[in-house]
Amino acid sequence: MLACGVGRTLVRGCSRFGQQGILARPALASRASSVRAYALSVGDKLPEAKFRYFDSEGNMKEMGTEQLCKGKKVVLFAVPGAFTPTCSMKHLPGFIEKAEEIKSRGVDAIACISVNDAFVMDAWGKSVGAGDKVLMLADGNGQFSKALGVELDLADKGLGLRSRRYALLADDQVVKVLNLEEGGAFTVSSADAILEALA
Repeated sequence: MLACGVGRTLVRGCSRFGQQGILARPALASRASSVRAYALSVGDKLPEAKFRYFDSEGNMKEMGTEQLCKGKKVVLFAVPGAFTPTCSMKHLPGFIEKAEEIKSRGVDAIACISVNDAFVMDAWGKSVGAGDKVLMLADGNGQFSKALGVELDLADKGLGLRSRRYALLADDQVVKVLNLEEGGAFTVSSADAILEALA
């Protein structure tokens, strides 16, 4: 897999876009691919958006991007859908298993984002033992995914608007590492890939 970037600032999953990778901001994909032109790049500030989640006492809370990321080093990873096979068997469990190791390298928080409601995200987190290792954030209306330019139209599968799979590292709201998948593929956005970037 081609890795694009300079030094320890990585952009992965970009072999389709040539040597400039994602930073080249490719033209609109065909309708068949259902993927919009990509907007976010390494060095960009994360857009403000609101997420919903349940705290440890079962209360629904709201948190914005700034509250989550300002003055912190944060890993955010997104999945196309809660309870779906790859997301439930590989992507989320990988970050739960590696959470302590990731945080030992200076990361303040790890959050899983999906275009699902907070009730679904809470139930999913409990089913796989996310606990306090990974914050389960609902991007219910796809506000954050749209702002990043990573929305994925899965209407033909009865799933509506979702997010492409990715993992990113942000430092004080600025993207330092960006591992973006094609659609729902799972090749470059794992916990191990983030650990490699943090090495």
